[in-house]
Amino acid sequence: MSSEKTVRIGCHSGFWGDSAYNANQLVEKGNIDYLVSDYLAETTMSIMGAQMMRNPEAGYAPDFIKTLQPLLKQIKAQGIKVITNAGGINSQACRDALMAAAAAEGVELNVALVEGDNLMARAEEIRALGVTEMGSGSALPQKITSMNAYIGSPAIQLALDAGAEIVICGRCTDSAVVVGALMHEFGWGQQDNDLISSACLAGHVLECVQQAVGGNFTDWDEVDGWDDMGLPIAEVKADGSFIVSKPENTGGLVSVGTVSEQIMYEMGDPQAYLLPDVVCDFSEISVTQLNDKEVEVKGAKGRDATPTYKVSATYMDGYKIIATMMIGGRNAAKKARKQLDAIVKRTRRLIIEAGYGDYDEVSTEVIGAEDTYGANSRIEDAREVILKVGLRHAKKEALEIFSTEFVPAGISMGQGSCGVFAGRPRPSPVIRHFAFLLDKKHVAVTVDVNGDKQDVEIFAGSPLEIPERAVGQTPTVDLSGDTIQVPLIAIAWGRSGDKGDGANIGLIAREPEFATIIREQISTEVMKTFFAHYNPTRVRRWEMPSIFSFNYIIDDVLGGGGAGSLRYDTQGKTYAQMFLDQPVTVPAKWAATKPRIARFADELNQ
Repeated sequence: MSSEKTVRIGCHSGFWGDSAYNANQLVEKGNIDYLVSDYLAETTMSIMGAQMMRNPEAGYAPDFIKTLQPLLKQIKAQGIKVITNAGGINSQACRDALMAAAAAEGVELNVALVEGDNLMARAEEIRALGVTEMGSGSALPQKITSMNAYIGSPAIQLALDAGAEIVICGRCTDSAVVVGALMHEFGWGQQDNDLISSACLAGHVLECVQQAVGGNFTDWDEVDGWDDMGLPIAEVKADGSFIVSKPENTGGLVSVGTVSEQIMYEMGDPQAYLLPDVVCDFSEISVTQLNDKEVEVKGAKGRDATPTYKVSATYMDGYKIIATMMIGGRNAAKKARKQLDAIVKRTRRLIIEAGYGDYDEVSTEVIGAEDTYGANSRIEDAREVILKVGLRHAKKEALEIFSTEFVPAGISMGQGSCGVFAGRPRPSPVIRHFAFLLDKKHVAVTVDVNGDKQDVEIFAGSPLEIPERAVGQTPTVDLSGDTIQVPLIAIAWGRSGDKGDGANIGLIAREPEFATIIREQISTEVMKTFFAHYNPTRVRRWEMPSIFSFNYIIDDVLGGGGAGSLRYDTQGKTYAQMFLDQPVTVPAKWAATKPRIARFADELNQ
């Protein structure tokens, strides 16, 4: 390794509910300078808001305290600094709980709070500004359950400059916990755009923990050690370049494929990826395998941040109920569909007779019969399936009628029904997401280090400039001779996730010439046709030429997305893996020189 200064950052949590044992690995084996974590999502904020209404001492992620307490002595002894957004909507209560845990362990800590993101108390003031939803243009709903600005990294930098050993944030961006640490360590300013963009990329790679080092990888059969998966570590240089690794003797895989998949995960426009700290341009990055344990990433560029914060509000929109039941035996799928139809028909009649009116939304799926594939299904029938029904109604009482009627279907309808292990399903609130832009001047960000509170000066931002779109130059592929068809997975890795009510699918060519096939054969229309059963309104595509990758955003295919969806897959997690079955045409001669092409050559050419 070079003698120049580097900063080692490890991430132990990618969501509220992640393993409480992850942090142990990084503290004990990681040789890290910073331990960071991400606990928040839009739905999480609304859940925390509801908890705080019942208990003023709630509203944060208690998992953070449970995870950290047994490690505090080691963290203090090693000089590891901790940055988290576990504060949720009650950072003060989170700090109080942490200080109590530290006292119990006999550890003294300087703990800072970053505040200002929680705008709930100012909801009416902000409503008066006439804010509208980013996609639909609709007005802010009357009954809001949470409202938080996605703030950036300068506050974290200031907290660390002031001597904080642990920094607790509310709704900062996922990458900010990494960017703030690097701004502090290297003295970067708010308009060091290329450096900040590089740090944002490092944060993006780390934020979903094991996903960068073999978790959720397309080539899952090449990844060993799932029972003790490694956690990602980014070792960052002053120029913003970084090396991705994991602790020794842990499971997982650090490769160009695993890191590239995480880079593409939930990506928007890769040349204008908007964050509160910078407008990132990832179109010229490189991802290089250094050895079997390390991958280097560099080359991110950046432009001035925009003058606005994205604000995420949530609101209640009635109630939903989701129920599942297994059905086995001959023609199970046909039996399940008949049973689903009868259950909905019967309960619809009962709730209408009770005066509640019809369901607002009905979603039925037969899992195991490839209903999620639509016209792309290859199964004529199955002998073992899970029927799923999701219903939405304005009245909780209407769904409680369904709850009492769902389980009896197991003895009054199709034989072979079983598996309602959790008992009767229960209604739950539908939480919708409402995103809008708010000028940064309306958000006052502060840092509190042991009672010393300071205002944070934030760069006002510059108007967004959209660059000319990049298109890669890849080798010409001659398809004039003999050709064969192979599934897309033969030439590409893929990862998908949610973007509101849309899904992103990132495709990474396994070899440069494969990118030509993807560019020419996987158009937005091909993508739209594949997912036609979800009625997408639009598909967009961007290219990341330097890593031979393509990002697709498919709008309006998640049934509302997140906690508002009645789908089995509410976040598009399966979409890339399904789409990798899409046939592509390649030269027949590739089967003789490319083992993976040969492996899949017979699948579509029998």
